[in-house]
Amino acid sequence: MTDKDKVTQIIHTIIGKDRVESLDISEKLTLTYRRDGLSPIEKREKEAKLIRDLGGFYSDDSIFLKTISERSDEVYKSIPKRSPEESTKPKDPAQLQVGHGTMAPKKKIEGVKHIIAIASGKGGVGKSTFAVNLAKTLADQGNSVGIVDADIYGPSIPMLLNQRKAVATSNSEKKIIPVEAYGMKFISFGLFVRENDPVIWRGPMLGGVLNQFFFDVDWRGTDYLIIDLPPGTGDVQLSMVQAIELTGAVIISTPQDVAFLDANRALEMFKKLNIPVLGLVENMSQFICSNCGTTHDIFGAGTLEKEAVSQGTTFLGAIPLESKLRESADSGAPFMGNSDFSKTKTWESYQKISNGLTSLKELN
Repeated sequence: MTDKDKVTQIIHTIIGKDRVESLDISEKLTLTYRRDGLSPIEKREKEAKLIRDLGGFYSDDSIFLKTISERSDEVYKSIPKRSPEESTKPKDPAQLQVGHGTMAPKKKIEGVKHIIAIASGKGGVGKSTFAVNLAKTLADQGNSVGIVDADIYGPSIPMLLNQRKAVATSNSEKKIIPVEAYGMKFISFGLFVRENDPVIWRGPMLGGVLNQFFFDVDWRGTDYLIIDLPPGTGDVQLSMVQAIELTGAVIISTPQDVAFLDANRALEMFKKLNIPVLGLVENMSQFICSNCGTTHDIFGAGTLEKEAVSQGTTFLGAIPLESKLRESADSGAPFMGNSDFSKTKTWESYQKISNGLTSLKELN
């Protein structure tokens, strides 16, 4: 019996031969079947078993299942009804049960030593600028560094690295070649779409793009892979956490309480998913006047250091805001790549954070 016959037999046994509408067995498997009469629970159980039993032939992300139903009311009728006695019982508080029936094992990215996610939980706190300058600091310390721009809806890494017109290519092994800039490699959705094109995608599609960024890009020989996450704790973050073995996450926020409120959600998400939180970074902790050098606590100061103590995690450092940092970002030249700034407090802050990060036990 050939592998194709074995796969077909598994599908007919679990789903039912009479339910199969179309079946494409090639490098990827695409199955369309009729779900009439199957309750949502039965459908989920059948598909979970099918994915498990096909594990010897296909990876989870190579199996595509589609359903059709001629009579939608049949699906409704298949859901068990409550008896009159049950319907009069006191009702428990409603709870959302979300997620997949099964979760694929996490994978390592070939040739990458450490994978660090940069998260904020909130937009506008300078996360992408921080990711780029942290990556540049690590690169200038003699490390091979890559950046994954995981913000599909608002990719900014190409602009921050002055690569807005760059286009990703592939090699003879059909691997995507990351673009190189300032001694670093990076991949971004911004390399595949025009800047003004809207991205109208939902969770599963986003997860597919991230899988390609992780596993279809040639990251071999990378010491540190920095992942610039989008704001929030949604599909992109969960897809990433479920797909790869992260070394840990760095949480960045500005000092005001309303900003850390969102950052704390990101922190708690990583904790619940058993991902080490490597430390907290306070960004824009002070504004340094370019004329007189006076510092101003425009967003407050010290919030994240206190939170790090209360959360039992590391406070990696505070980065002040100065005009040269903003100008560097706008011009697409990393602040930490310009030695003229080496005497500034911002430069010293990045060096301190980088050194503190690389000295953690999780990275040694």
